[in-house]
Amino acid sequence: MHATLVAALLLCAVAFRFELGRALGGNGLSWAYVFEWPLFAVFGVYMWWSILHGGQRGRRRSRRGRVVAPAVDPKYAGMLEAWQSHQRELQAAQAEAEGREPPGAGTTKV
Repeated sequence: MHATLVAALLLCAVAFRFELGRALGGNGLSWAYVFEWPLFAVFGVYMWWSILHGGQRGRRRSRRGRVVAPAVDPKYAGMLEAWQSHQRELQAAQAEAEGREPPGAGTTKV
């Protein structure tokens, strides 16, 4: 993945230099490409960073190192609980249909 990023950045740099030469030579359309290739390079770095870190943007860690769930507005807490309950029912029904024990069966929530 790193090699691909380096190759893409080199390609963007070469294309930028090529289009800059054409734009300075009088080709008006090349000015658009002069600004486009650096944007492609920035986007490539952004995508590389996103893939490398697995989209962990929304997760936070507490001081003890545990992942902390994002806070939910109290007016939507009932909706969240209903959704979680519905998900548990679906998982239990699927487990029953497949003939296995539902997830979390035999455990108590603290």
